[in-house]
Amino acid sequence: MKHKELLKLLDSVQEDGKETASGERFLLIDGLNLFFRNFAMMNMVNPDGVHIGGLGGFFRSLGAEIRRIDPTQVYVVFDGVGSSNNRKNIVPEYKSGRDLQRITNWEVFDNHEEEDDSKVDQIVRIIQYLKTLPVKTVSIDKVEADDIIAHLSRILPKDKKDKAFIVSSDKDFIQLVSDNVFLYRPMEKEYYTKQTVYDKYKMSPKNFILYKTLLGDNSDKIRGVKGLGEKGLMKKFPELQNSSLTLKDIVQISESKFKEHVVYARIVQGIDELEKNYKVMDLSNPMIDERDKEYLKEVVNSKELNYIPDQFVAMYHQDQLGGMIRNVDFWVKDVFAKLVI
Repeated sequence: MKHKELLKLLDSVQEDGKETASGERFLLIDGLNLFFRNFAMMNMVNPDGVHIGGLGGFFRSLGAEIRRIDPTQVYVVFDGVGSSNNRKNIVPEYKSGRDLQRITNWEVFDNHEEEDDSKVDQIVRIIQYLKTLPVKTVSIDKVEADDIIAHLSRILPKDKKDKAFIVSSDKDFIQLVSDNVFLYRPMEKEYYTKQTVYDKYKMSPKNFILYKTLLGDNSDKIRGVKGLGEKGLMKKFPELQNSSLTLKDIVQISESKFKEHVVYARIVQGIDELEKNYKVMDLSNPMIDERDKEYLKEVVNSKELNYIPDQFVAMYHQDQLGGMIRNVDFWVKDVFAKLVI
């Protein structure tokens, strides 16, 4: 669904034939996803030759999303230290080899080490900038951003008129789409509603976790069922189109058709591995303990928000970001002043 169509849908809600005001809008930003997309796409350097594409692009994109959604609250979420450990304990191959798939701009960096240092420097600087803005920056040790965002998308909307908007190119979030939760995928410039998911995948968002489990995810090093592709999935499990299924349902269907195709046999024989894969990708049950849930509850309930536009602008000029954001003095006030409670 495109932007204008979605906002037209959200600006008014029909109740008993009468229009009512829209509810709260929560913007949930996948921080590293936003940064790395800009780092890769914006090959910008300042007058000192320092790469600034990830830094400047991050805030330019953040401002665009705030203007697009017009949220009442903004959360920028980052992976915590050791965030992948829990999933690696279940599936050791999880996200293995990602360090080898680096984005290198050889016009700016002489080697991978220089690029890595630049990434770290820019991310640290982003955190410093965020401390001057009325947004909530969240990171929890040993917890992935996906899990934090999944939990927040569940607890933030308290009324059927409240909406949570997740911004990320990560397809894992598709499984969270509901009447109250939308996913904006910047590369496609499209909002995913329940209807969008069905139009693209011929299934409900709740079944998307089965789609990922059975087909696998190369980016996370999760292996799917050998010999099963996207077209074959729908032919062998047409129930996915009209029913909300569980992995147990898929196994039972496969057991009843065990002799019809080798794929069914592989599912039954590989159930242990499939259960592990399902668990590491299931965002309906995020890997977050009760203590961390209490911490997130405190973050949500906190009314403390920093808003120091002059400090943001001073840092911007100190980093010599130049024209990455046009008229930065006006921009920082126009975009963020409305978020101050």
